[in-house]
Amino acid sequence: MGDIRGFLKIKREKAQYRPVCERVKDYSEVSLLRNEDKSKEQASRCMDCGTPFCHWACPVGNYIPEWNDYMFHGQWQKAIDLLQASNNFPEITGRICPAICEYACVLGVNDDPVTIRENELDIIENAFKAGYIKPKPPKKRTGKIVAVVGSGPAGLACADELNKLGHKVVVFERDDYVGGILRYGIPDFKLEKKIIERRVSILEKEGIKFIVNTDVGIDFPAGKLIKDFDAVCLAGGSRKPRDLQIEGRHLKGIHFAMEYLIQANKQVLGRKFNQEDLIDARGKRVVVIVGGDTGSDCVGTAHRQGASCVVQIELLPKPAQCRSCEQPWPKYPVILKTSSSHEEGGERQWSISTKKFLGENSKIRKLSCVRVEFSKDALGASLVKDVPGSEFEIEADLVLLALGFLHPEKKGLLEQLGVELDARGNVKAGFDYATTVKKVFSCGDMRRGQSLVVWAISEGRQAACQIDKFLSK
Repeated sequence: MGDIRGFLKIKREKAQYRPVCERVKDYSEVSLLRNEDKSKEQASRCMDCGTPFCHWACPVGNYIPEWNDYMFHGQWQKAIDLLQASNNFPEITGRICPAICEYACVLGVNDDPVTIRENELDIIENAFKAGYIKPKPPKKRTGKIVAVVGSGPAGLACADELNKLGHKVVVFERDDYVGGILRYGIPDFKLEKKIIERRVSILEKEGIKFIVNTDVGIDFPAGKLIKDFDAVCLAGGSRKPRDLQIEGRHLKGIHFAMEYLIQANKQVLGRKFNQEDLIDARGKRVVVIVGGDTGSDCVGTAHRQGASCVVQIELLPKPAQCRSCEQPWPKYPVILKTSSSHEEGGERQWSISTKKFLGENSKIRKLSCVRVEFSKDALGASLVKDVPGSEFEIEADLVLLALGFLHPEKKGLLEQLGVELDARGNVKAGFDYATTVKKVFSCGDMRRGQSLVVWAISEGRQAACQIDKFLSK
């Protein structure tokens, strides 16, 4: 490494955000890019550890120590070449990835880990600024054509890799814009849509064709898909939400988190909604049930819409501030995470079970809750029970269910294709990413279940490799 004592001289600097009083008034990105000197300084903390566990933890296998070294020396061209060798969209992962690599950083054993995610973002944004990122269409075409259904991170990564290999690629997207969950599931204050558009423009110039407003299986028959293409990759994600079927669930004002976020994103784009269909937090008491990134995004969006108050409740107990003995380095630990949205206000409560929704005139007005405690049985399995006498109510005008997702939507494409599903309801596909239907493959959340953006990119890349092998036979 350029400075083998850098980690002894320089302390980790957290990502910088715009002031809360300023950023809650708009949907512009909350984070700020570092200047070049700060970037090099933070890169110097990478400590030439010999065994880079960060690389081991990263699903796409980023060459983290190597591009940190290039970054420290100001060799930005070499840094971006190495970064893009394993990651198709570092401008996206550098903004929204939970950075599981950082929890495996060797420096994190007894100090704060390297700012790997921010370093990654600095490299790619420097590369765009310097003009290093340009369309590079393949010099030769194989004559094969592949359909990718779904334009989320898995579908885009798969399409990008297949196109680089010389295959003609057509990406189908049922929404009106490319991006899948990146487009409408993630607020602009975390990922501005111009970032997606910048990358999609490059992919188009490299030869990938995008067809939007087309729900394959409904607008485009699955049979035609099989007939017209040499291979098909299903990358439609896992969009069937987990529900909370308790008394009062029918009341107006209770919505799935993704339903709320998608509409909010469309409003930012200028889309208008009928008053009866509008989901808006303005002046309302908002309760977000369950945490995670989606719950956090709901909190931040509610702040920007002018909610009178925001409460986020979680069934599980409050996580510890640091690792427990059960989650030693380099494992990804369950610890308390406070997002930029949480820093903007609101209240968070843990160990809360929602028993029923209470309403007036068919509208939600309160949540009936009880505090719970956790224990373990003789075999070590977790047990949860209500705390006697701890019942209480939370007033609410808008309730958002951020309980995660169950499996892909089956109606339409999956039913028409007749692909086999696994025990969890995901598309069944082996290590070769092939489904039970000839020349049909699957990747991302549709295959592995709800997961991280970096896993989606990894899945898309690996599926492309297997599809290329299939087409080369």
